[in-house]
Amino acid sequence: MAEEKDEMTEETPVEETAEQTEAVVDEPVAAAAAAEEPVPAAEPVAEAVEEAPAGEPAAETAVPAADAVAAVPAPQSGPKPKKKRLPRALRPQRTRPTRPVATERKPIVRLEKPEHERGRKQERQGTVVSDAMDKTIVVEVDVIKSHPKYKKVVRRSVKFHAHDEGNSAKVGDVVRIVETRPLSATKRWRLVEIVEVAK
Repeated sequence: MAEEKDEMTEETPVEETAEQTEAVVDEPVAAAAAAEEPVPAAEPVAEAVEEAPAGEPAAETAVPAADAVAAVPAPQSGPKPKKKRLPRALRPQRTRPTRPVATERKPIVRLEKPEHERGRKQERQGTVVSDAMDKTIVVEVDVIKSHPKYKKVVRRSVKFHAHDEGNSAKVGDVVRIVETRPLSATKRWRLVEIVEVAK
């Protein structure tokens, strides 16, 4: 009697596993049918599971059936098919609104150029440091201003090469120079007047 109980307990799990494997096998077959790809290998496996007698041999065949299902790759969706374009003649036409035809032509009138003020030229006042070059002086301009953050008075000095047409400025003169177009590689300034002659 004890042996009969053991056989019954053994049979029950085997039947459940067989039903589970059938359900597992049916799902991939249904998925393959939905993807419209014939899967001939899955059908013989399902038949083999159904034909197996209830017992230990059914459990042995269920394991290879699960392997066969795992071996079949899941269907992958490929790239979407592109829409075909209609030929140009069959496409809907986009009509533009027609412009009314001009009856009279307006005469072409030339307007005079408006006189616009140029940007204000920069002016600096400084002392001549060198006049050794021909028609060129070097002017040192001292800039004294308060530091924006620390409020300390800061002195800076910058040297400019300026054009002196008549070689009139000498070393030590206080001169006024104005910004101009580039006259050479270093000259961007021009002498306007000598404010104070050196003593």
